[in-house]
Amino acid sequence: MLVMTPTKTTPKDFFLHLGAVVALYTAAGALINLAFSIINYFNPDQLAGNFYANSVAWPISILVVLVPILYVLEWLINRDIAKVPEKADLWIRRWRIFLTLFLVIVLVGGDLIVLINVYLNGEISSRFVYKAIVILLVGGSIGKYYFFSLYSNFKWAKMSRVANAWFGIVIVLIAIIFGFVAVGSPSKQRAIRFDNQRVNDLSNIQWQVLNYWQTKGVLPTTLDSLKDSISGNTIPTDPENKSVYVYNIKGDKKFEICATFSLKTIDTKGQGKYGGGISYSRDSIAYPHYPGSNENDTWLHEAGRTCFERTIDPERYPPRPKTI
Repeated sequence: MLVMTPTKTTPKDFFLHLGAVVALYTAAGALINLAFSIINYFNPDQLAGNFYANSVAWPISILVVLVPILYVLEWLINRDIAKVPEKADLWIRRWRIFLTLFLVIVLVGGDLIVLINVYLNGEISSRFVYKAIVILLVGGSIGKYYFFSLYSNFKWAKMSRVANAWFGIVIVLIAIIFGFVAVGSPSKQRAIRFDNQRVNDLSNIQWQVLNYWQTKGVLPTTLDSLKDSISGNTIPTDPENKSVYVYNIKGDKKFEICATFSLKTIDTKGQGKYGGGISYSRDSIAYPHYPGSNENDTWLHEAGRTCFERTIDPERYPPRPKTI
């Protein structure tokens, strides 16, 4: 009687399947996170938090790199199986497929439980519906591809695998396109970062002016008056072109500071994750408003030159007594 010797798993087989596992799971998680961020962005919820570009930039970066790697690894694995059909029964391949099918069920079930919980706690219906559809599409596509990879003798198995592979490419491309629509081009993100730095600089100058007034009882005549080599106080300049920020005295306790911004303040309140509507108040003179934050509006600006007028309240910020 002829006994068939099982095909041994070579190091090449092991690392091909291991690489495919890592690429698949990481890319699937990135795709779901990207889709959720896009859904949050285009379906604002007043109780939700803020939208941050990194919630889109990171998943796009992962998908751009790992999806091509995943497809190349799967192609190499299927090419080896076509040459040596016995490799379809390698233990690592069967374990990988069964683990993936198991995790797809856990993913779909677990994420739907979380989504239902968030929905019952007040998230708007459109977000819940779209996110549920994303989970079913991603999980269903992965599950069908690997199910028919394991049971290739089923009718239409090969066609279904090919269709799901192409469907995966399509939904990844759609998600990436909508991600770029949400965050804009890299040049836009760079402009936003410059504007955020300008707001930080103006807030820094504002505090230095306030500290100067509390110490000396008068406003500084120019920004140069704020420089102090002992304490290390320096005056920031525009991060993009190194120009000096504008400072004008408007009264005994009133002053203005100006900067030239690249873009209008982008308000993304409510376009982030659902957060239950918790917010915190801030002193209007103390804390800057960053584009997209839900704090106060003391640093809202248009594109171009914008001036911010401040009046010091001596009861809130009394002059410091002079020590002898």
